Amino acid sequence: MKLLKYTIYTFLLATLFISCGGGSDNETQADPIVPVVLDPNAATLVFPENNTECNEGVINSNDETKSTITFQWSASENTDSYEVKVKNLETGSVTTATSNTNQKDISIIRGTPYEWYVISLSNGTSTTATSETWAFYNQGLGIENYAPFPAIAINPKRGSTISNTTTITLQWATSDVDDDIVSYEVLFDSVETPKTSLGSTIESNIDVTIHAGTTYYWRVITTDSFDNTSKSELFEFRVE
Repeated sequence: MKLLKYTIYTFLLATLFISCGGGSDNETQADPIVPVVLDPNAATLVFPENNTECNEGVINSNDETKSTITFQWSASENTDSYEVKVKNLETGSVTTATSNTNQKDISIIRGTPYEWYVISLSNGTSTTATSETWAFYNQGLGIENYAPFPAIAINPKRGSTISNTTTITLQWATSDVDDDIVSYEVLFDSVETPKTSLGSTIESNIDVTIHAGTTYYWRVITTDSFDNTSKSELFEFRVE
C-alpha cells in the first residue's frame, strides 16, 4: 500500500513539473520589437538668400575683415542635427559647422562670394539629406559693384564620361548681384591648366569639338559692366 501511494505521489509531482516547467525548445519565441529609424528630410534654406548681397552680418570687433552671419534654414523632419557647409568661392576653402537647431552663427570674410548648403543628420542611420546650394556675397566696406558669382558647370557634368560623339555643347550657369554680366570667356584644353581661349560670348553655352580617348578641362571667366571678373572652378570630362 505504501509503495502504491509513493508511486501515485511521484506521478503527480512529475505531471506538475511538466505543466509548470519551461517550454519546449521547439516553441516559437516572439521577435523583439526593433524601432524604425526614418531617414532625415532635406532642409529648406532661408538666409542668406540666394544670389543676393548679405548686409546683416555683425562685424567682428577683433577682426574687421570678417563678420558673423546667422545662417538660417527650416527645420527638416526626422532630423536630430545639421551640418552647415560654407564655401569661399574665391579660395575654394570650406567651413563646416554643426547645429542642433535650425540656425548657426558663422564668421566669414567680408566682401567675398560664398555658397552654402545644409546636411540633415539623424541618429541611428547613416543616411543623410542635403539641401539646395545657395550663393551670396558677404557685404564689404565701400563696395558699390560686385563681381559676378563664379560659373558652375551644367553640361557635361563635372567628372562625367561622354561617348559616341565628336562635338558637345559646354553649358554653364552664373548670376550677379548687380545683374550686369556682359560676357563669358571659355578656356578649353586637354591639359589640366587650360589656356586655349574659345573667345568671348554673351551666351551661357558654346559648342566644341572633342576626340575619343581624351580628357578635357575647361573653365569660364565671367565679366560684368564694371570689368569685374570671376573665374570658375576647373571642370573636366572624359571622352570614350
